[in-house]
Amino acid sequence: MNFARVAVLSNISVLLFTPVVLAQSSESPRRHLAVPGLAPSGCTEAPAEDALVATCVPPSNDYDAADVLEPLAPAEIALKLPGGTPLRIALDQRVRIDQAGAPVRGKVVETVYAFDQAVIPAGSIVNGQIEHIAPVPVFRRVRAYANGNFSPFREYKVSFKSVTLPDGKQLPIQTSVSPGSVEVVHLVSNPEKEKQKGIASQQVDKAKAEAKGRIAEAKTQMHEGWQKLTAPGKMHRLKEFLVSQSPYRHQYLEPGTRFVADLNAPLEFGATTRTTDQLVSVGTEPAADCTLKARLVAEVSSATANRGTPVMAVLTEPLYSPTHQLVLPANSRLVGEVLKAKPARKLHHNGELRVVFERIETSEEGVQALAQLEAQAQAKDLATLQRADSQGMVGNLEGLEVAKNSNMKLDEEGGAHTTDSKTRYLSSGLAVLLAAAASHTEVEHGTTETAGPGVRTAAGDSGMRLTGALFSLVAKSMPVSLAFGVYGASSSIYMNFLSRGHDVVLPKDTPMEIGFGPPHAKTQ
Repeated sequence: MNFARVAVLSNISVLLFTPVVLAQSSESPRRHLAVPGLAPSGCTEAPAEDALVATCVPPSNDYDAADVLEPLAPAEIALKLPGGTPLRIALDQRVRIDQAGAPVRGKVVETVYAFDQAVIPAGSIVNGQIEHIAPVPVFRRVRAYANGNFSPFREYKVSFKSVTLPDGKQLPIQTSVSPGSVEVVHLVSNPEKEKQKGIASQQVDKAKAEAKGRIAEAKTQMHEGWQKLTAPGKMHRLKEFLVSQSPYRHQYLEPGTRFVADLNAPLEFGATTRTTDQLVSVGTEPAADCTLKARLVAEVSSATANRGTPVMAVLTEPLYSPTHQLVLPANSRLVGEVLKAKPARKLHHNGELRVVFERIETSEEGVQALAQLEAQAQAKDLATLQRADSQGMVGNLEGLEVAKNSNMKLDEEGGAHTTDSKTRYLSSGLAVLLAAAASHTEVEHGTTETAGPGVRTAAGDSGMRLTGALFSLVAKSMPVSLAFGVYGASSSIYMNFLSRGHDVVLPKDTPMEIGFGPPHAKTQ
């Protein structure tokens, strides 16, 4: 009798535990992201009439599969900005450059992210000071004097000491600041792309906007505000032009001047948690035709780069899928190389540069978060979904933010090249005509006179700006006016046609927009 009872219990145990064993054996262990499996919960089909009652009884609370049903604990993610993270800052006050220690104030114009969270929103106030004002080298001073500028530009160094977040919290920072840019332009390789975006890309943009919420709105308001700030009226522009022609003038940092301040030390913002559902798409392939916003890690120049020179960029904004799943956290790396580099040459041949990105590497924080879930899954003997730490891609430049005076453009393939001013022929021709007119004499009432005062003034201005114009007008001398005119004409011809052209230089931390595509074989 006891033997029969034991046999019945054994059969029941086999029937109960067989589905669990089969489910676990069918899933081979894979890396990174845990997916809890479903434990048996009674019959999945209607039992046969002769089936044992025990086979349809739900598992009790003491059943070991209760651990399988238990969800994984959220992964803990440190919100930290590593050293070298740039803050893009625009001044909101005019500052005179006359002594070290003068206060400088600006606002962050681009939100800074840690993982997928905005930690320094656009509009945060940044305070600093002018650290140092360098003396003008002798050679540069002589050249400035030769051009009628007796107040040559002085190099200066700015540092920012603190950032105040919109909620009033103030954080001390240590920064290394690049030289300021008064005018910044946004270049695009295909201006019509926004009109040609597919449905998938539009969904991605919509998801990103929803994810940013108020941050996106604040960013838009900041952009509009800076446009108003940096677009002064006609009278102001006329005044600035006249001041720039003056031989003596003060040097200022104008409102809207852009700086890039790199953090010298990491900046921590505590920690956050993300669940398995929130991390399920991390490390997957981004949607087709999406745009990645990144910054350049190190300077790339057509003067020094060669084909194959490595290039690396860092994602500055998290990337989401059309279903609003995080795909790439901020600080993910984009690895590429120089595809074409043509240095500038004499006779004003300009440089060319093209880079292509070939691989995406998930950020360190993302890899660590997935590793936490993987460790939990292995402890619970659960299956995991495989996630590669890096994946192939094809990424071309679709947008750049550069200083206006760089005279740079992007072609449709994402290649960057510098351009010459369209007025160089006109300006050089005018300088030659002024020099010729200054040497012309007029015969009137039996006397020979030099060119008129208007010509003498223009010839002097061509040579040494306002100083040359005044000196030539007062001197009333043909040799003096001719000397100024010839100097101006020769300088214009040399600078516009005979000198070495301009190289394409993408400075460190250059904001970039990279179009994503599927990988392909490397171009030979």
